[in-house]
Amino acid sequence: MRPMLDDRSRNLLKTLIERYIAEGQPVGSRALSKFSGLDLSPATIRNVMADLEEMGLVASPHTSAGRIPTPRGYRLFVDRLLTVQPIKPDQAAMLEGQLQADAPQRVMTHAAQLLSSLSSFAGVVVTPRRAGVFRHLEFLRLGERRVLLIVVSPDGDVHNRILQTDRDYSPSELTEAGNYINTHYAGLDFEAVRARIKTELSELRNSISSLMTLAVENGEDVFSAGNDEVLVSGERRLLDVSDLSENMSRLRQLFDLFEQKAALARLLESSSRGQGVQIFIGGESSLVPIEELSVVAAPYEIDGRVVGTLGVIGPTRMAYERVIPIVDITAKLLSTALSQPAQG
Repeated sequence: MRPMLDDRSRNLLKTLIERYIAEGQPVGSRALSKFSGLDLSPATIRNVMADLEEMGLVASPHTSAGRIPTPRGYRLFVDRLLTVQPIKPDQAAMLEGQLQADAPQRVMTHAAQLLSSLSSFAGVVVTPRRAGVFRHLEFLRLGERRVLLIVVSPDGDVHNRILQTDRDYSPSELTEAGNYINTHYAGLDFEAVRARIKTELSELRNSISSLMTLAVENGEDVFSAGNDEVLVSGERRLLDVSDLSENMSRLRQLFDLFEQKAALARLLESSSRGQGVQIFIGGESSLVPIEELSVVAAPYEIDGRVVGTLGVIGPTRMAYERVIPIVDITAKLLSTALSQPAQG
């Protein structure tokens, strides 16, 4: 449940988080009085801070020091208190100039580099999955209830997968199933085939249609396995962030995250189900494995269909009001560039 704050508490929390993001030091009553613009006594400010601490929005790292935001405080800040700044005209012009229609891999690499250079943190792009299109499919009986699925892609790559079936199939049944799929569905991707066989296989015997359904599910797996390519730029910039670099075990976690591309892809792809920019804050989201880390991410499209995600990975103490519009405009410009034919 979201904590209810009055205007005074909201103002002081916003001021505290902005000062902490800017300076990286616990914020005391004197600084809050100076920067909040509120005419409050130190005692009143201390009382409000005690209330915010009780709500789990701020914490005291040392008994005599000021307060710092918690992940819950950051979440309230980005959801309800943040004023996003428009992107600077020179940054917008640079992004637009760099993200023009080009070879897809090149334009996505540029996007990761630009996200990193403009944010000063790590820029990440999860590339679109290859469509699981097949040119030819074949079944080969290996033994009782074991069938080898052979899938040939349009460029001639051959993929194999062993299927455990619910019954034994004769060679003639396997030939019949393979012929049907090749005649009706070759050249389509498995996702489209899956949608069509639901309605079109009623004319076939149940035994054959269940084999085809199994083949389509495994065909999708064959093409999607290891198919999440993650482009990362500027992860070394995070070594300059004291919140992350002062603790060796945290640094190891951080670089493990960048090495484990599948975990990184899962983290970013969770944002593709939402609209626009999503913010994941370490310590409140199990997706972000490090409490001092945040991810600002957005999906991008090709011809109106979401195909991937991009974002910035940085410390929770990042200038969200500046990073959010950078991620937003980069996603839009990348979508436009990928939806146009490359310039000659």
